[in-house]
Amino acid sequence: MGEAATDAKREVGGQGGGGWPRRWCRSPLDYWCAILPNRPMRTFLLLPLMVIAMAASPVPGPERVRQGNTIVSRVDPAATVRVPRGAVYVGTQRWPLYDVADCELHVFVEADANKRVKRFYWIQFEQYLPSQPDSRYDYAKPVNVREAHWGKIWWRRARFGPTGETPQSGSELERVYALITKAGYSLPPHMINVRLVRMLDDPTDSGKGRKELILFYNEDMAPVAARSEDFITDGKINAKWAPVEKAL
Repeated sequence: MGEAATDAKREVGGQGGGGWPRRWCRSPLDYWCAILPNRPMRTFLLLPLMVIAMAASPVPGPERVRQGNTIVSRVDPAATVRVPRGAVYVGTQRWPLYDVADCELHVFVEADANKRVKRFYWIQFEQYLPSQPDSRYDYAKPVNVREAHWGKIWWRRARFGPTGETPQSGSELERVYALITKAGYSLPPHMINVRLVRMLDDPTDSGKGRKELILFYNEDMAPVAARSEDFITDGKINAKWAPVEKAL
């Protein structure tokens, strides 16, 4: 869910001595996300060198469709999200997130011969339920960078952290971990990540709204650092993180 009630519900560990914030972002080194027009839809490329129900009622099954290494969305937004061909699809989940939002996510992984994840791609579609008429996501905060990509405004945040912490119960991360584990994969001990958020009902690009598309990219930290603590000195993020964050 967006940065509304509490950021802790949204990130995985914490970019500092206490582990990640409770929800994942994604991050690459030498990776980026590109978006290409594909009328009448738009195509989102993640490449290397890349509810309708009350709280007591379940939301419908996944609305978006997986076609090979592509997720096709017809509405909210009309888009095609494509990941590298080598990425393996491990599944989807749709549920009432914390009983306040309709959340649908899809996960792809890239792993080595021992099924240890080198990187994974997490695509999420989310919007507040009608039962929460006054709720809004809010990304207009200093921790999020407002950037123009592919003709649209996105909100970016890069982070790092250990993967061994237990995800918050009922969170998106808990679902993502479950999909990855069920498919027989394991995670490296530390990962770097970046998150891109596009608000879908925010015509003034204020960073606030009820509907969002989120692209997460997560990568093994090993190529750039041995552990998360390498980026921290005296409880604060040190200069080693800046070039890594910039690359993300």
